[in-house]
Amino acid sequence: METFKLTVGSKDIVADYIRDNHLAKHEAEILKEVADAIERSDMDKLEWCNQFGNSLRHIMMNLHAYRKQQEFGFDEIAFDQYGWLKRPEFLDKEDIVFGNPHHYAEHSTLYLGRGLNQIWTYAMDYSFGLAGGGYHLSVYGKQFNSRDRAFLAGLNDLKSLMTDKLNHNDRSNYKQPVINATLYDIGKAQAATFQLSLF
Repeated sequence: METFKLTVGSKDIVADYIRDNHLAKHEAEILKEVADAIERSDMDKLEWCNQFGNSLRHIMMNLHAYRKQQEFGFDEIAFDQYGWLKRPEFLDKEDIVFGNPHHYAEHSTLYLGRGLNQIWTYAMDYSFGLAGGGYHLSVYGKQFNSRDRAFLAGLNDLKSLMTDKLNHNDRSNYKQPVINATLYDIGKAQAATFQLSLF
């Protein structure tokens, strides 16, 4: 199977892709960058782009991921066995548990981590008893200039999720004791953070 490569002759391929697809803003920006490199016959730029994949879509997705990584100070370009950009490992990671830590369905966890450039983000797993959800630390997460700001933002998001399910009619999936215990722990954490900010 022939491997796709961007060249100075790829103008029509890029134009067709733009015409035939509904592009997100970052995709349109990357394709404009590629089209400009083709127009200038900038083979160095095109070869640099080619390292990110074996199709136009693959290149766009990996290049976007790489640029998101750079926002956290991660510059390494490395790929997994399937050709996708490897996720960087966040530093100073913390897992903070709210609710009953001894039962997986009765607690929520807030994850904190920072990039190489001191930019922090958060993620969470949340449980209402049986219903819940979550996501992991990622370069696509919200960005904060300090650990405390990331922590407070994560607390507020988790509190909002829990508060929204207070007194829910479905008591099987949204167990009120679990929600109340989680909200209690969030309140304690917010109060402690506020006290520390006074000193």
